[in-house]
Amino acid sequence: MGDKKMDTLERQMILNLKSRFFDIIDTENGFFHYEKLLNEMLYAIQALAEADEITLYVFNEWKQEFFAEASTNPDALHSLAFSGDLKRWAEANRAFQRLGPEILEGQIMLPLVKGSQLLGCMILIGASGSFHTYPEKVFRELSEECGQFLDKAQGMAKIASEEKRYKQLYRVTEKFHSSMDMDMVLGEIIFTLQEMYPTFTCYLLLSQDNNNYGDLPIRDLEYDSENIAAMQAYVTGAVQFEDSLQEVRSILYAPLKGKQGVYGVLQVIAPNTTIFPKYEIEFITLLANTAGSALENAQLYQQSKRLIEDLQLINETSHRLNSNLRLTETMNFMSDQILQSFDAEEAGFILMPMPSDGSDVNIIQGSTEFFHTKEADRYIQHIKKKIIREKESLFIGDFSLQFEDAKSSFKSIMAVPMTQSGLLKGFALVMHSSPYHFSFETFKLLQSLIHHSTLAFTNSMLREELEKMVVTDHLTKLFSRNYLDDRIHQSMNEDYEGTFMLVDIDDFKMVNDTYGHQIGDEIIIQVANLINSNIRGTDIGARWGGEELALYLPGVSLSAGALIAERLVRKVCQFTDPKVTISCGVSHWSRGKKDSYAALFKRADRALYTAKNTGKNKVILESEADSII
Repeated sequence: MGDKKMDTLERQMILNLKSRFFDIIDTENGFFHYEKLLNEMLYAIQALAEADEITLYVFNEWKQEFFAEASTNPDALHSLAFSGDLKRWAEANRAFQRLGPEILEGQIMLPLVKGSQLLGCMILIGASGSFHTYPEKVFRELSEECGQFLDKAQGMAKIASEEKRYKQLYRVTEKFHSSMDMDMVLGEIIFTLQEMYPTFTCYLLLSQDNNNYGDLPIRDLEYDSENIAAMQAYVTGAVQFEDSLQEVRSILYAPLKGKQGVYGVLQVIAPNTTIFPKYEIEFITLLANTAGSALENAQLYQQSKRLIEDLQLINETSHRLNSNLRLTETMNFMSDQILQSFDAEEAGFILMPMPSDGSDVNIIQGSTEFFHTKEADRYIQHIKKKIIREKESLFIGDFSLQFEDAKSSFKSIMAVPMTQSGLLKGFALVMHSSPYHFSFETFKLLQSLIHHSTLAFTNSMLREELEKMVVTDHLTKLFSRNYLDDRIHQSMNEDYEGTFMLVDIDDFKMVNDTYGHQIGDEIIIQVANLINSNIRGTDIGARWGGEELALYLPGVSLSAGALIAERLVRKVCQFTDPKVTISCGVSHWSRGKKDSYAALFKRADRALYTAKNTGKNKVILESEADSII
C-alpha cells in the first residue's frame, strides 16, 4: 500500500512539473526570451527535486561541444565546456535512448534526449544522499520531460531567430532593389553580416576591375590565387568551405550569383569554430544570392547608363566633326574629348603618308605637347611597327619597354589605327602613367570613336589639301597670285606697314635655250625653295607669272625688306645649279600715307625694271629707281 502511495506521489510530481512547463511555455513574452524559458525550467526542477544548484549544458553547433547555457548559480555559466561523461554519451549517439540518469554522491546527471539526438544534460547538486529518496524511474521521466521542454524551447527560439533573420533579409532586399548604386549594395551586404554575426570577419572578393569602393572590406578575386576554395566557389557557383590548420576557425565562400553569371565571392571567417551549422549556411547562401541578383541589376543598370553616355559621346563627336571644322580644330576637339572622357594624360594623332612607308610619321596638330618631344618618338615608332605588323588596335595594361637611358614613363597604352577604304592613314595613341588605368570598356569606346571619326579626319585633311591646291602654284608650291593679292589687301587694312618685292630670274630665256624647258622648270623650283626657306611663316611667297616670283612681308619696314632681298640674291647665286642670278624690285607702304595696292605694285615693278636694265643680279628699292634712271 505504501509503494502505491509513493507511485501516486511521484506521478503527481511529474504531472505538476508538466503543468508548470506548460504555464512557462504559454506565457506571452516567453516566446521571445529563450534564456528566461530555460531559467524557469531550472527553478521548477529545483523546487521539485529540492536541489541546491542546477546547471543546464546544451550542445553548441558552432563549437561542436556542450556549454553551460543556464544555471541557478550564475558563476556556473562561466565554466568551461563540459568534458566529463557527457562526451562519452555524445560519442555513443546510437545508444542515447538507453542512457539514464547517473547518480553520484550529492550529484545527479540527467541527459536530455529528443529521439536519438542528445540535446544536452542537467547537473543537479544537492546534499549528500538527497537524490536517493526518489526511484530511478522518476529521474528518467524527469529527463524525458525536460528533454521535450528543451526541444520545444529551442524550436521556438529558432523560429524567433529565423523571423528576425528573414525580416532583416527582407529589409536588405528592399534596399537592394530601391537603389542601383553598386557601393550601396556592397555596403549593405557587409553591414547585414556584421549585424548578424558581430564576431565574424567578412570580405567581398570581386571579379570587377578599376572600381573604387571606399573603405569597404573588398579584395580582388585573383585568378592565379592560391585560395582554391574561393576560385571553386566563383567557377562552380556553389558554396565552398576551408578549414585552417594554423588556427581554429572555419571559412565559408558563398558565390554572389545572378541570372547571367557569378560576380564575386562572399568570404565569411568564423573564429574559434570548426563547422558552420546547416541553417547558418542556408541563410548566408540566401543573402549571397540576393546580393548577387542586386549586383547584377546594378551592374546592368550602370552598363546601360555607360552605353548611353558612350553613344552620346560618339553622337556629339560625330556631329562636331561633320560641321566643317578646320583640321586643327577637329583634332583639338578630339584630343579634349579623349582626355576628359577617358581620364587620359596624353592623346596624340599620328599620320602615316603610306601604309607600308617606313619614313618618319607626321604628328597632327591638336595632339598634346608631349608628342612633339624626343621621348614621344620612342613610343610612336614602337607602336607604329606593331600596328603595321599586326593591323589591329593595341590595348596594353603594363607597358614595359626598356629604353636606352630610362624605363618607359607610360604604362597604360591604347592605340587605334585610322583606316579609310582599307588603307592605314595613321593611328590614335592614348596613354597614362599608371598601369592598368584604362578599362576594356574604355578601349572599346575609343575604337568606336576613332572608327566613326576617321572619315571626318580624312575629309578635313582632303578639304585643306584642296584649299591649298586652289591657292598654291602647282610647280613651285608657292602661293598663287590671286592669294597674294587678297593677303596684301587684307594687310593694308589691318597692319601698320608692309614690304613688297618682285623677283625675276635673269636671262631665263637663255637657260631654257641652253638646257631645255625641264631644267628651266627645275631652276624656278630651286629659286622658289630658297624663297620659302628664307621667309617667316607669316610672309607670303607667290609665283607672279613665268619666271617672275613675288614676296610680301607684312609688318616689315623697307630697310628690313631690303636686307632680306639682298640675302636672297646672294643665296640664289650661291645655291642654284646650273647657277643663275635674280633681280629684285622692292616697294613699301606705311599707314598714314595715301597709298594703294596698284601703286605699291607699280613702284616695285619700276624698281625691278631698273635692276634688270642696270646690270641685273641686284636689288633696287623704289626710292632708287627714278634717280638711277
